[in-house]
Amino acid sequence: MIGIAEAIAFAIAAGLIGSMVGIGGALILTPVLVFFGVPIKFAIGSGMVAIVATSSGSASSYVKDGLSNIRAAFYLEMFTAGGALIGAVITRLIAPVYLYFFFAAFLCTSFYGIGGRMRAEQQPVVKQDSLAAALKLEGAYYDKPLKKEVRYKLTRPLLAGPGMFVAGVAAGMLGIGAGAFKTTVQELVMGMPSKVATATSNFIIGMTALAGASVYLTSGYVYLNLAATLAIGTTVGSLAGARVLPKLTNRNIRALFMVVLVVLIAEMLYQGVALL
Repeated sequence: MIGIAEAIAFAIAAGLIGSMVGIGGALILTPVLVFFGVPIKFAIGSGMVAIVATSSGSASSYVKDGLSNIRAAFYLEMFTAGGALIGAVITRLIAPVYLYFFFAAFLCTSFYGIGGRMRAEQQPVVKQDSLAAALKLEGAYYDKPLKKEVRYKLTRPLLAGPGMFVAGVAAGMLGIGAGAFKTTVQELVMGMPSKVATATSNFIIGMTALAGASVYLTSGYVYLNLAATLAIGTTVGSLAGARVLPKLTNRNIRALFMVVLVVLIAEMLYQGVALL
């Protein structure tokens, strides 16, 4: 079993990276906990509790800086919260070995489209549909590397809704914020700038995690001491990450995002094959 010192160290790193790329931290923590011998269902449950701390730590800073799109976040949360409850119930019913492969497959979906935009620093201007315009899904933020205000408009909220529902199901099943998938949906479907997608994802994942964590707590799949330790570490890391994000370029954020995904996919596939 992982020790307190190791848990805090990895939690700080997970919170730091998670807050910068919008993945909540548990996407990193769950494979780490499994590597140190924590049963996967307990790793999922404990990691989901830590997500709330990561979201709380970074989201407040992003809202203050004007990076999070709150209107879009509340619209999308309607889909992710329901999906998280369904996903958490599914996890109670299936064999643990399948979770490893589902985890790896879910991570692979986040590669779609992102790699093709690695060189793009700014989002292309999109044409809003009538629903997006009615919901006033638009915003602006000051980009420090570009040294100018960036204005943007979002589109296709009806298509983004089902995508976020799938992300919620994955979040509930795997004890993660599913920020990798949420960020991808927000960027590729809605045309959201990378920094805004990261910040908005951090805002959403906390509410999604609260929905799923209730199921894990009542099912007894949470080590409370471990969850508390992880929460402390991820909070510290997420606050630090929130300070770093505005200084990075969108290309740097995407590059870090891709590196993290490759490492995590390899780890979960290894663990899954080892159980066969």
